Amino acid sequence: MTTLTQQINHQILLLSKHLFWDTPLENINPERSKKFIIQRVLEYGLMKDWLLIVEWYGLEEIGRVATQFRSLDSKALSFLVNITGIPINNFRCYTTKQSTRAHWDY
Repeated sequence: MTTLTQQINHQILLLSKHLFWDTPLENINPERSKKFIIQRVLEYGLMKDWLLIVEWYGLEEIGRVATQFRSLDSKALSFLVNITGIPINNFRCYTTKQSTRAHWDY
């Protein structure tokens, strides 16, 4: 019988190759690199990548992990707020973004 981590290890090769241009997929541990995987998929992933991580980690866990990110693309943040129902003020990237203005804010 295989554990969830072992199943995900085999399925991690199904993620889009462009997500991990700087890291070989074989070196990524799905449990230890959960934050890394979730953030890359949220910012650069395709819908198939999103569906894979929802299957692996669940929507609640993805939302919990994402609230800890120091930075997150504004579109990804809006998507998460709408799909998880977590208030935007609970996201660390939202509260720190307001206090740190970007030089070129379009």
